[in-house]
Amino acid sequence: MRFYTKQHTYYCGVDLHANTMYLCVLNEAGEILLQRNIPAQPQAFLHSIAQYREQLVVGVECIYCWYWLADLCRAEAIEIVLGHALYLKAIHGGKAKNDKLDSEKLARLLRGGAFPMSYVYPREMRSTRDLMRRRLFFVNKRAELMAHVQMTHHQYNLPAPGKKIAYRANRENLELAFDDESAKRMVESDLTMIDSYSEEIRKLEWFIEKQGKAAVNNAQALSLLKSVPGIGDVLSLTLLYEIENIERFPSVQKFCSYARLVRPEKTSAGKSAGGGGKKIGNPHLKWAFSEAAALMLRSSPEAKQYKERLERQYGKPKAMSLLAHRLGKAVYFMMLRGKPFDQHKFFAQ
Repeated sequence: MRFYTKQHTYYCGVDLHANTMYLCVLNEAGEILLQRNIPAQPQAFLHSIAQYREQLVVGVECIYCWYWLADLCRAEAIEIVLGHALYLKAIHGGKAKNDKLDSEKLARLLRGGAFPMSYVYPREMRSTRDLMRRRLFFVNKRAELMAHVQMTHHQYNLPAPGKKIAYRANRENLELAFDDESAKRMVESDLTMIDSYSEEIRKLEWFIEKQGKAAVNNAQALSLLKSVPGIGDVLSLTLLYEIENIERFPSVQKFCSYARLVRPEKTSAGKSAGGGGKKIGNPHLKWAFSEAAALMLRSSPEAKQYKERLERQYGKPKAMSLLAHRLGKAVYFMMLRGKPFDQHKFFAQ
């Protein structure tokens, strides 16, 4: 957890909503100078803080509609800090809660150096990152439909499709195996939706790959990531857009923690108090490294031998987690140093 500790003349807490925003401005002494509920519009915000703009810092919770406010503040050269939603809830949770109190608490956390920070992802790559996430959402929905087709065959005691229905040619006429008209129509609907998702996913991948290669820096980073066995176009783009700038992580431990590749430990009075907090971090990076570890086993005999050695010692689930963790550390140093994957170093004892 990182806290914002810089000192300013004015501190502005913003309780942001889709249509409105509640502002609270404090001075250095902690006195309230402004408390106002205004429309969530750029001109209304700039007009309200006009007399405090010099040496002002704005703090807002990281919710779904923060993009426009962060972009506005950066364009207007106003310091903005994005608050980590989970940590903020733990710090300033109270008995009473409303927009007025929340904005004041945010401002006081800023002033007191106890405002937990979240990363303000730059505007230039943000929309493509969100498009990558939407693509993954469609992939998961398509997988659910494929699983439903398989389960429907089992429900009616029919032999499962002999080939992978991920391929369009293997999906043709699957509904004809059912005698019941409603069951046949249900499977036909699933197959139609699978075809639609597949076509849209293909178009998105083409567009995202074109966007990813447009910038020179992106092309260099993609080349480095693709040097890892098992990392192809989709995974390299996912890693590129989820990481954005590897230098924002001060250490490999911080990076692996953010990517959910390590098991957090809680201790109290020298005793273990459980391992909560596993869900804190980036689930998209966790997915990408888990997929990369599984795909590496297909293309690298050395990776398979390494995983089997870990499996004998720790069991299969933990062996895969350890391989993904090792892969995360390798990617961190590759991107930090600008060097391609070295298989000899990766599997060295």
